[in-house]
Amino acid sequence: QVQLVESGGGLVQTGGSLRLSCAASGRTWSIPAMGWFRQAPGKEREFVAAITWRGGATYYADAVKGRFTISRDNTKNTEYLQMNSLKTEDTAVYYCAVVGLQRSTWSGDYWGQGTQVTVSS
Repeated sequence: QVQLVESGGGLVQTGGSLRLSCAASGRTWSIPAMGWFRQAPGKEREFVAAITWRGGATYYADAVKGRFTISRDNTKNTEYLQMNSLKTEDTAVYYCAVVGLQRSTWSGDYWGQGTQVTVSS
């Protein structure tokens, strides 16, 4: 099993930036890729970004391309999500996850507890 702990959420104004972190522990050697999802009130959880653990290939949802950057530090078993030019529609609970790609859809196998990101106008 893999345990995930997120940090870095908070309140920011439109146009501001936040950086989320997610530290993995446990069977980290088995991680193929990690990613971020988010869930806004009244909406379904949606994919945000993913990064392969070895090669570092990155993938983004169209809604965040050019504004968010996913990265990882294998030595620390930690992934990051740098969020710039934040919009009110980015307000959500953000979850990190160990992810896999099946039939062009990213899905999570292990999940963090979630961290709230609120963007005010």
